[in-house]
Amino acid sequence: MTLLKTLRSQAKRDTVAAVDLGSNSFHMVVARNQHGSLQVVDRLKDMVRLAAGLTDDGGLEPEAQERALACLQRFGQRVRDLPRGSVRAVGTNTLRQASRSQHFLVEAEAALGHPIEIVSGVEEARLVYLGVANSVPEDGQRRLVVDIGGGSTELIVGERTEARLMESLHMGCVNMTARFLANGSMDKSTARRLEEAVLMELEPVQAQYRASGWQHAVGASGTIKAVQAVVQGQGWSDQGISRAALDKLRQAVLKAANVKRLRFPGLSAERRPVFAAGTLVLHGVFQALGIEHMQVSDGALREGLLYDLLGRMRNEDARDRTVRALQSRYQVDQVQAQRVADTAQRLLLQVAADWQLAEEDERVLQWAALLHEIGLDISHSQYQKHGEYVVRNADMAGFSRQDQAEAASLIRVHRRKPSELIFEEFPAKRREALRRLAVLLRLAVVLHRGRHPQPIDAAELAVEPQGVSLRLPIDWLTHHPLTMADLEQEGGYLKALGFALNLEADRQP
Repeated sequence: MTLLKTLRSQAKRDTVAAVDLGSNSFHMVVARNQHGSLQVVDRLKDMVRLAAGLTDDGGLEPEAQERALACLQRFGQRVRDLPRGSVRAVGTNTLRQASRSQHFLVEAEAALGHPIEIVSGVEEARLVYLGVANSVPEDGQRRLVVDIGGGSTELIVGERTEARLMESLHMGCVNMTARFLANGSMDKSTARRLEEAVLMELEPVQAQYRASGWQHAVGASGTIKAVQAVVQGQGWSDQGISRAALDKLRQAVLKAANVKRLRFPGLSAERRPVFAAGTLVLHGVFQALGIEHMQVSDGALREGLLYDLLGRMRNEDARDRTVRALQSRYQVDQVQAQRVADTAQRLLLQVAADWQLAEEDERVLQWAALLHEIGLDISHSQYQKHGEYVVRNADMAGFSRQDQAEAASLIRVHRRKPSELIFEEFPAKRREALRRLAVLLRLAVVLHRGRHPQPIDAAELAVEPQGVSLRLPIDWLTHHPLTMADLEQEGGYLKALGFALNLEADRQP
């Protein structure tokens, strides 16, 4: 049994939770896992407006951090005692842009009591679609999903539960408010400039989405739900949001001339400051993509997180499919990659207790091992650098930015003389684990350098005070005469990572 399966068997995850650290609001959904289906038992929401606290140099203003941490403290009271792996928390557009947010993330994880991932815009779009697809009736048609958040707008075309076309555009109700309506005034000139900016953002994807063959549109999240509540409260639309109703709402918003004067039945006071910008963004999406009517879904990113987490618990991890797709796309020798991954895993199991390696460590080691030769499709020279670049920068469904960065860094140091500096980007508590994983990956690669088909089941790895000892059967070494020389050279390389390698030949029959 692998470490991963052992940990899954030990942690019965009857209750799971998803936390969405959005640019406008933070949301948490807690659900009970009943025989593979989810029953929501609790929902919490707080209008944090994190995007309003993003500074030009990528920092977060203290007031925004205080609001966020206070919210996460409240969320943490509900989920802190849930087993590790039962809670998925993700940061979206604002935290993607916050280049100087590492200290805040450390405090945020401590407040919540669980790790926080930063996801790419495309991964956010995939999760939004998954949440919508599991929240609306399935009719077999291709759907367009639109989600307007605080800092970005996600556009997805998909069928059933599979997203086919995904984009994340840098326009949302909070950042467009800050850019055009910061003082609350909405004269015709300001509104025109905002709408032009929306259409310019949509222009590069407009033709592709119009030609994608979607048959009906579905909206998700706070802005679109608020628009639906207002147009129905005004009697402009009986169901969902029609193009005519949205036109009337746009005129009413512009007539108000100031966001403080917006008074509509169904519009909350906390939504009011960003409602005008959100309405104009949605109107631009309708106009650019030719939408005549939009259904509104109760599910969005946080529900998508829950269903993605449920898939992982069923061994249906989207990340595994992504790795296989990358192997195929870059013509990786999958048999060799699997040999290296299997040996790396066997070595990990032997030292996991001494090195305190956990489930997430096994995952990242497996990804790195399966993709360690991905750069060969670009160039043999320095292929570890090409592999790092691909894995670090590709759109990888299911992966957080941290997942990709960790796997990419291991790929970078899997051969030649390693530099420990590559791990400096990670928090201190992750650096030591990554150094240890690098040792395991490098040893597995060396043991399979000859690309021999036979497995290496008898390799024994043990932790020593200054490093590790590796014991191999003498008869195996006799049949692989270059391996000892490779391992002796590797011992010199591992010193750069702070590890001594003690080699032993097992003469026992």
